[in-house]
Amino acid sequence: MENFLVKLHVISFMFSIYSLPLTLALQLGFYSSSCPNAENIVRQIVQQRFNGDRSVPAALLRMHFHDCFVRGCDASILIDSTNNNQTEKVAGANGTVREYTLIDQIKAALEQSCRQTVSCADIITLATRDAVALAGGPRYNVPTGRLDGLISRASEVNLPGPSSTVSQVQQSFGARGLSLNDMVVLLGAHTIGVSHCNFFQDRLSNFQGSGAPDPTMDRALANRLSGLCGANPNANPSTFLDQNTSFVFDNEFYNQIRKNRGILKIDQELALDTLSARFVSSLAGNNNLFRQSFVNAMIKLGNIQGNGGEIRRNCRRRN
Repeated sequence: MENFLVKLHVISFMFSIYSLPLTLALQLGFYSSSCPNAENIVRQIVQQRFNGDRSVPAALLRMHFHDCFVRGCDASILIDSTNNNQTEKVAGANGTVREYTLIDQIKAALEQSCRQTVSCADIITLATRDAVALAGGPRYNVPTGRLDGLISRASEVNLPGPSSTVSQVQQSFGARGLSLNDMVVLLGAHTIGVSHCNFFQDRLSNFQGSGAPDPTMDRALANRLSGLCGANPNANPSTFLDQNTSFVFDNEFYNQIRKNRGILKIDQELALDTLSARFVSSLAGNNNLFRQSFVNAMIKLGNIQGNGGEIRRNCRRRN
């Protein structure tokens, strides 16, 4: 009987190992032996791109978030569509995602250095981290070892929208193992982001069919944005989500939304909803708290389990 219990315990232990999420395979310095210069290659190419365009950090943050929220962090957002399959890249929510060419450039350099060793999923994660630091944000280490996904479908892209409520967005984040505070901090990446008029124009003149602007938006800001968005009916211009330190990764976004200067409805709701208002106030008054909280949340985001199965030679298609 004792031997049976010992065997049962061993079987139970082994089952618990195999049942652990794939994220536990990630580790710091995963490529230290297989491709020692991998992280330096990523950093150098992101630096070169940033030198020519300071908006790159915002673009990479958006790509990283949109990738991880669909099938986990598996670079499924990078796969091009075919005649037989419309991929995530062409979904409406991903229409403004960009910097695919930058990922291609990094991948090409890594393939020259270490053939089929560094995954596209890790490239997105590392490039985003390095871009955040270039924008004045925190420098931090991220574990690597992700695999690239084999599946990408536009029909699976279901991201929280700019007009969602705090509770709706919280539910979406919670389904992916992220807390309310993680949500508030990750939306703080809007401190270097932009939005096109079509995502907030309803707030400027006919909010929810009222025939008037959204009363929660600063009137001077609403007037300015009305001029921007109405200047050319055929255009869809953009504006910074942080109206003050627009290219600097800091906590100013929270100070802006506390002054009713949030551009997107969800951003403004963060400062108004009792679920999030207190934490927003803390972040607005403490940049170090924002920086550390952001690092923790980004690592959690990057650890969302993907369904990867290979290391792509070309990030735009399966091997």
